[in-house]
Amino acid sequence: MRKILILLLLPALLGSCHTITSLVYDDPVVAKVGKNKLHKSEVVRFIPNLVSPADSARLAEQYINSWAMDLLYLDVAERELSKEELDVSAELENFRRSLLKYRYEHRYINDRLDTLVTDDQIRNYYEAHKSDFELKRPVLKLRFVDVMKDSPNINAILRMMTSQEYDDVQRADTLAKSTALRWFDSSDTWMDANDVAKYFGMEYSQLLSLLWGNTIRYEPADRADLMFAYVCDIRRSGPAPLDYCAPQIRDILMSVRKHDLMNSLERDLLDNALESKNFVVYKNEE
Repeated sequence: MRKILILLLLPALLGSCHTITSLVYDDPVVAKVGKNKLHKSEVVRFIPNLVSPADSARLAEQYINSWAMDLLYLDVAERELSKEELDVSAELENFRRSLLKYRYEHRYINDRLDTLVTDDQIRNYYEAHKSDFELKRPVLKLRFVDVMKDSPNINAILRMMTSQEYDDVQRADTLAKSTALRWFDSSDTWMDANDVAKYFGMEYSQLLSLLWGNTIRYEPADRADLMFAYVCDIRRSGPAPLDYCAPQIRDILMSVRKHDLMNSLERDLLDNALESKNFVVYKNEE
Protein backbone atom coordinates (compact mmCIF):
# COMPACT_ATOMS: atom_id res chain seq x y z
CA MET A 1 0.00 0.00 0.00
CA ARG A 2 2.98 2.31 0.46
CA LYS A 3 3.32 2.34 -3.31
CA ILE A 4 -0.14 3.82 -3.70
CA LEU A 5 -0.25 7.52 -4.19
CA ILE A 6 -3.22 8.54 -2.08
CA LEU A 7 -3.99 12.21 -2.17
CA LEU A 8 -6.39 12.52 0.72
CA LEU A 9 -8.48 15.60 1.07
CA LEU A 10 -10.30 14.23 4.08
CA PRO A 11 -10.49 17.42 6.18
CA ALA A 12 -12.41 19.23 3.46
CA LEU A 13 -14.22 16.09 2.40
CA LEU A 14 -15.32 14.92 5.81
CA GLY A 15 -16.16 18.18 7.51
CA SER A 16 -19.57 18.04 5.82
CA CYS A 17 -19.60 15.32 3.20
CA HIS A 18 -23.13 15.94 2.11
CA THR A 19 -23.23 19.70 2.11
CA ILE A 20 -20.84 20.00 -0.80
CA THR A 21 -22.51 21.86 -3.62
CA SER A 22 -19.54 22.63 -5.83
CA LEU A 23 -18.82 19.11 -7.09
CA VAL A 24 -20.11 19.94 -10.54
CA TYR A 25 -17.43 22.58 -10.86
CA ASP A 26 -14.69 21.09 -8.71
CA ASP A 27 -14.22 17.33 -8.29
CA PRO A 28 -10.67 16.84 -7.05
CA VAL A 29 -8.81 13.55 -6.98
CA VAL A 30 -8.55 12.01 -3.51
CA ALA A 31 -6.54 8.91 -4.43
CA LYS A 32 -4.58 7.49 -7.33
CA VAL A 33 -3.34 4.02 -8.26
CA GLY A 34 -1.27 4.01 -11.40
CA LYS A 35 -3.32 5.80 -14.05
CA ASN A 36 -6.57 5.25 -12.17
CA LYS A 37 -7.96 8.17 -10.22
CA LEU A 38 -10.61 8.28 -7.52
CA HIS A 39 -12.57 11.52 -7.31
CA LYS A 40 -14.09 13.10 -4.26
CA SER A 41 -17.64 12.80 -5.61
CA GLU A 42 -17.36 9.00 -5.70
CA VAL A 43 -16.37 8.87 -2.05
CA VAL A 44 -19.08 11.35 -1.05
CA ARG A 45 -21.79 9.18 -2.64
CA PHE A 46 -20.62 6.23 -0.54
CA ILE A 47 -20.95 8.02 2.82
CA PRO A 48 -24.47 8.10 4.36
CA ASN A 49 -26.13 11.31 5.41
CA LEU A 50 -26.00 12.59 8.98
CA VAL A 51 -22.89 10.69 10.07
CA SER A 52 -20.32 12.26 12.35
CA PRO A 53 -17.02 13.61 10.98
CA ALA A 54 -15.18 10.74 12.69
CA ASP A 55 -17.44 8.14 11.06
CA SER A 56 -17.16 9.93 7.72
CA ALA A 57 -13.37 9.75 7.94
CA ARG A 58 -13.48 6.04 8.77
CA LEU A 59 -15.92 5.21 5.96
CA ALA A 60 -13.96 7.28 3.47
CA GLU A 61 -10.74 5.50 4.40
CA GLN A 62 -12.42 2.10 4.03
CA TYR A 63 -13.80 3.02 0.61
CA ILE A 64 -10.48 4.38 -0.62
CA ASN A 65 -8.53 1.34 0.60
CA SER A 66 -11.08 -1.06 -0.94
CA TRP A 67 -10.97 0.80 -4.25
CA ALA A 68 -7.16 0.72 -4.22
CA MET A 69 -6.96 -2.95 -3.26
CA ASP A 70 -9.15 -3.99 -6.19
CA LEU A 71 -6.88 -2.17 -8.59
CA LEU A 72 -3.73 -3.55 -6.96
CA TYR A 73 -5.03 -7.11 -7.31
CA LEU A 74 -5.87 -6.42 -10.94
CA ASP A 75 -2.42 -4.99 -11.56
CA VAL A 76 -0.51 -7.90 -10.02
CA ALA A 77 -2.80 -10.45 -11.71
CA GLU A 78 -2.25 -8.92 -15.14
CA ARG A 79 1.52 -9.02 -14.56
CA GLU A 80 1.83 -12.48 -13.01
CA LEU A 81 -0.80 -14.62 -14.75
CA SER A 82 -0.18 -16.38 -18.04
CA LYS A 83 -1.98 -15.46 -21.25
CA GLU A 84 -4.25 -18.48 -20.85
CA GLU A 85 -5.04 -17.57 -17.25
CA LEU A 86 -5.86 -14.01 -18.25
CA ASP A 87 -8.45 -15.17 -20.75
CA VAL A 88 -11.76 -15.00 -18.87
CA SER A 89 -14.02 -14.80 -21.90
CA ALA A 90 -15.51 -18.26 -21.32
CA GLU A 91 -16.30 -17.50 -17.66
CA LEU A 92 -17.81 -14.15 -18.58
CA GLU A 93 -20.00 -15.74 -21.23
CA ASN A 94 -21.18 -18.42 -18.79
CA PHE A 95 -21.96 -15.75 -16.23
CA ARG A 96 -23.85 -13.68 -18.82
CA ARG A 97 -25.93 -16.71 -19.82
CA SER A 98 -26.70 -17.61 -16.20
CA LEU A 99 -27.67 -14.04 -15.38
CA LEU A 100 -29.99 -13.69 -18.37
CA LYS A 101 -31.52 -17.10 -17.66
CA TYR A 102 -32.16 -16.10 -14.04
CA ARG A 103 -33.72 -12.78 -15.05
CA TYR A 104 -36.05 -14.41 -17.55
CA GLU A 105 -37.05 -17.16 -15.12
CA HIS A 106 -37.80 -14.52 -12.49
CA ARG A 107 -40.03 -12.57 -14.88
CA TYR A 108 -41.70 -15.72 -16.22
CA ILE A 109 -42.63 -16.89 -12.72
CA ASN A 110 -43.79 -13.45 -11.57
CA ASP A 111 -46.07 -13.16 -14.60
CA ARG A 112 -47.68 -16.57 -14.12
CA LEU A 113 -47.46 -17.55 -10.47
CA ASP A 114 -50.77 -17.92 -8.67
CA THR A 115 -50.06 -16.54 -5.20
CA LEU A 116 -53.47 -17.35 -3.72
CA VAL A 117 -53.27 -20.24 -1.25
CA THR A 118 -56.63 -21.15 0.27
CA ASP A 119 -57.29 -22.54 3.72
CA ASP A 120 -58.59 -25.74 2.14
CA GLN A 121 -55.36 -26.22 0.20
CA ILE A 122 -53.34 -25.74 3.37
CA ARG A 123 -55.56 -28.14 5.32
CA ASN A 124 -55.45 -30.80 2.61
CA TYR A 125 -51.66 -30.66 2.44
CA TYR A 126 -51.45 -30.84 6.23
CA GLU A 127 -53.70 -33.91 6.41
CA ALA A 128 -51.76 -35.66 3.65
CA HIS A 129 -48.34 -34.91 5.19
CA LYS A 130 -49.11 -34.77 8.90
CA SER A 131 -46.11 -36.95 9.78
CA ASP A 132 -43.82 -34.26 8.34
CA PHE A 133 -44.94 -31.83 11.04
CA GLU A 134 -44.13 -33.77 14.19
CA LEU A 135 -43.21 -31.41 17.00
CA LYS A 136 -39.55 -31.23 17.99
CA ARG A 137 -40.42 -29.05 20.97
CA PRO A 138 -43.66 -28.10 22.68
CA VAL A 139 -45.62 -25.13 21.41
CA LEU A 140 -47.67 -22.82 23.60
CA LYS A 141 -50.31 -20.14 23.52
CA LEU A 142 -49.79 -17.73 26.39
CA ARG A 143 -49.76 -14.27 27.86
CA PHE A 144 -46.47 -12.98 29.28
CA VAL A 145 -45.53 -10.13 31.57
CA ASP A 146 -42.30 -8.93 33.15
CA VAL A 147 -43.04 -6.49 35.95
CA MET A 148 -41.23 -5.02 38.93
CA LYS A 149 -42.02 -6.87 42.18
CA ASP A 150 -42.81 -3.62 43.98
CA SER A 151 -45.19 -2.37 41.29
CA PRO A 152 -48.52 -1.34 42.85
CA ASN A 153 -50.29 -2.88 39.83
CA ILE A 154 -48.63 -6.30 39.91
CA ASN A 155 -51.48 -8.19 41.59
CA ALA A 156 -54.10 -6.65 39.32
CA ILE A 157 -52.11 -7.47 36.19
CA LEU A 158 -51.48 -11.08 37.20
CA ARG A 159 -55.11 -11.61 38.16
CA MET A 160 -56.60 -10.09 35.02
CA MET A 161 -54.19 -11.73 32.57
CA THR A 162 -55.33 -15.16 33.80
CA SER A 163 -59.00 -14.28 33.40
CA GLN A 164 -61.23 -15.82 30.76
CA GLU A 165 -63.14 -12.57 30.41
CA TYR A 166 -62.26 -10.42 27.39
CA ASP A 167 -62.67 -7.15 29.33
CA ASP A 168 -60.26 -8.33 32.03
CA VAL A 169 -57.63 -9.25 29.47
CA GLN A 170 -58.04 -5.87 27.78
CA ARG A 171 -57.59 -4.09 31.11
CA ALA A 172 -54.52 -6.20 31.82
CA ASP A 173 -53.14 -5.22 28.44
CA THR A 174 -53.72 -1.50 29.08
CA LEU A 175 -52.26 -1.65 32.58
CA ALA A 176 -49.25 -3.75 31.59
CA LYS A 177 -48.34 -1.49 28.67
CA SER A 178 -48.12 1.48 31.03
CA THR A 179 -46.41 -0.16 34.01
CA ALA A 180 -44.73 -3.46 33.03
CA LEU A 181 -41.21 -3.86 31.70
CA ARG A 182 -42.38 -6.26 28.98
CA TRP A 183 -45.75 -7.63 27.96
CA PHE A 184 -47.25 -9.57 25.08
CA ASP A 185 -50.40 -11.54 24.42
CA SER A 186 -49.92 -14.62 22.24
CA SER A 187 -53.08 -16.37 23.40
CA ASP A 188 -54.26 -16.76 19.79
CA THR A 189 -50.90 -17.68 18.24
CA TRP A 190 -48.71 -20.72 18.90
CA MET A 191 -45.14 -20.06 19.99
CA ASP A 192 -42.20 -22.46 20.02
CA ALA A 193 -41.20 -23.23 23.63
CA ASN A 194 -37.65 -22.24 22.78
CA ASP A 195 -38.79 -18.75 21.75
CA VAL A 196 -40.86 -18.39 24.92
CA ALA A 197 -37.91 -19.48 27.06
CA LYS A 198 -35.79 -16.66 25.66
CA TYR A 199 -38.09 -14.14 27.33
CA PHE A 200 -37.29 -15.81 30.65
CA GLY A 201 -33.57 -16.07 29.89
CA MET A 202 -33.40 -19.87 30.23
CA GLU A 203 -33.58 -23.15 28.31
CA TYR A 204 -37.04 -24.35 27.35
CA SER A 205 -36.70 -27.53 29.45
CA GLN A 206 -36.09 -25.40 32.52
CA LEU A 207 -39.02 -23.18 31.58
CA LEU A 208 -41.40 -26.15 31.34
CA SER A 209 -40.23 -27.40 34.72
CA LEU A 210 -41.65 -24.17 36.17
CA LEU A 211 -45.08 -24.78 34.65
CA TRP A 212 -47.55 -25.26 37.49
CA GLY A 213 -51.09 -25.71 36.36
CA ASN A 214 -51.57 -23.00 33.76
CA THR A 215 -48.92 -20.59 35.01
CA ILE A 216 -45.18 -20.09 34.87
CA ARG A 217 -43.70 -17.86 37.55
CA TYR A 218 -40.02 -16.91 37.76
CA GLU A 219 -38.46 -14.50 40.24
CA PRO A 220 -34.69 -14.14 39.71
CA ALA A 221 -33.00 -13.84 43.09
CA ASP A 222 -30.57 -11.19 41.88
CA ARG A 223 -33.19 -9.00 40.20
CA ALA A 224 -36.16 -6.90 41.25
CA ASP A 225 -38.59 -8.08 38.58
CA LEU A 226 -41.05 -10.95 38.28
CA MET A 227 -41.65 -12.85 35.04
CA PHE A 228 -45.02 -14.51 34.71
CA ALA A 229 -46.86 -16.37 31.95
CA TYR A 230 -50.39 -17.65 31.77
CA VAL A 231 -50.47 -20.67 29.46
CA CYS A 232 -53.75 -20.81 27.55
CA ASP A 233 -52.84 -23.99 25.69
CA ILE A 234 -49.87 -26.29 25.20
CA ARG A 235 -49.08 -29.05 22.71
CA ARG A 236 -46.14 -31.14 23.89
CA SER A 237 -45.83 -33.81 21.19
CA GLY A 238 -47.42 -35.26 18.09
CA PRO A 239 -48.21 -33.30 14.93
CA ALA A 240 -47.93 -29.54 15.28
CA PRO A 241 -51.25 -27.67 15.18
CA LEU A 242 -52.49 -26.76 11.73
CA ASP A 243 -52.44 -23.01 12.35
CA TYR A 244 -48.84 -23.28 13.58
CA CYS A 245 -47.83 -25.08 10.37
CA ALA A 246 -49.84 -22.89 8.00
CA PRO A 247 -47.07 -20.38 7.10
CA GLN A 248 -44.63 -23.21 6.39
CA ILE A 249 -47.21 -25.08 4.30
CA ARG A 250 -47.99 -21.92 2.35
CA ASP A 251 -44.27 -21.59 1.50
CA ILE A 252 -44.13 -25.26 0.47
CA LEU A 253 -47.12 -24.90 -1.85
CA MET A 254 -45.67 -21.77 -3.42
CA SER A 255 -42.34 -23.54 -3.92
CA VAL A 256 -44.11 -26.46 -5.62
CA ARG A 257 -45.93 -24.06 -7.95
CA LYS A 258 -42.67 -22.35 -8.87
CA HIS A 259 -41.04 -25.70 -9.52
CA ASP A 260 -43.96 -26.79 -11.74
CA LEU A 261 -43.79 -23.54 -13.69
CA MET A 262 -40.08 -24.01 -14.30
CA ASN A 263 -40.59 -27.58 -15.46
CA SER A 264 -43.36 -26.39 -17.78
CA LEU A 265 -41.15 -23.65 -19.19
CA GLU A 266 -38.29 -26.05 -19.85
CA ARG A 267 -40.58 -28.60 -21.53
CA ASP A 268 -42.16 -25.93 -23.73
CA LEU A 269 -38.81 -24.50 -24.76
CA LEU A 270 -37.46 -27.92 -25.65
CA ASP A 271 -40.60 -29.12 -27.47
CA ASN A 272 -40.95 -25.89 -29.46
CA ALA A 273 -37.30 -25.92 -30.44
CA LEU A 274 -37.48 -29.54 -31.58
CA GLU A 275 -40.69 -28.95 -33.51
CA SER A 276 -39.31 -25.86 -35.27
CA LYS A 277 -35.99 -27.61 -35.97
CA ASN A 278 -34.22 -24.91 -34.01
CA PHE A 279 -32.83 -27.70 -31.84
CA VAL A 280 -31.59 -30.77 -33.66
CA VAL A 281 -30.01 -33.85 -32.16
CA TYR A 282 -27.85 -35.84 -34.59
CA LYS A 283 -27.69 -39.57 -34.00
CA ASN A 284 -24.54 -41.34 -35.05
CA GLU A 285 -25.35 -44.67 -36.63
CA GLU A 286 -22.71 -47.35 -36.24
